[in-house]
Amino acid sequence: MTSASPSSSFRSPKLDRPIRLGVLISGGGTTLVNFLKKIEAGELNAEVAVVIASREGIAGIERAREMGLACEVIARKQFDSVASFSNAIFDRCRAAQVDLVTLAGFLSLIRIPPDFERRVLNIHPALIPAFCGQGFHGHHVHEAVLARGVKLSGCTVHFADNEYDHGPIIVQRAVPVLEGDTPDTLAARVFEAECDAYPEAIRLFAEGRLQIEDGRLRIG
Repeated sequence: MTSASPSSSFRSPKLDRPIRLGVLISGGGTTLVNFLKKIEAGELNAEVAVVIASREGIAGIERAREMGLACEVIARKQFDSVASFSNAIFDRCRAAQVDLVTLAGFLSLIRIPPDFERRVLNIHPALIPAFCGQGFHGHHVHEAVLARGVKLSGCTVHFADNEYDHGPIIVQRAVPVLEGDTPDTLAARVFEAECDAYPEAIRLFAEGRLQIEDGRLRIG
């Protein structure tokens, strides 16, 4: 993700209504499904205003439509630059009156415009700053974790900014790495942690409890 440098001071707005989410996907849509389950269970006061896929033919599009959501495809290959691709995405989010954009396995590079600074969240399947940055996504992360032999992994929800996996950290959950783990088994346990961590970060944002001073986040 790239953007102008966010201001050093920020506090998330407190909302007295369901927060309107824009969900950006590039794959199976499992994070989107989790959001909808949390909403249906009354555990997340939110509504999905728009789902945007970065490419055709992914399972997440069909999953969204099965759940009654329109999923729009804004494919990177249709645009000649990151800027024009990003403009199309955020224009659609503005039209849908999105409060918060959530990157849910979204793999395309985007540039965040000034009016969406501190309004874009990302989740990464490791404990940032470990095993993160360009090229570290999906199973590549879990393969690297196992190859290094660390004893703890996990997930991180953070504000997206102008660098991969870099913005202020909101929520982290640790997950033990077990003897005999494979990338698949570790990924499954990390995803269980993600299913709680991401909705929690959204709730904290909507409750006006996230405050940033000089790049560091505090939960009020």
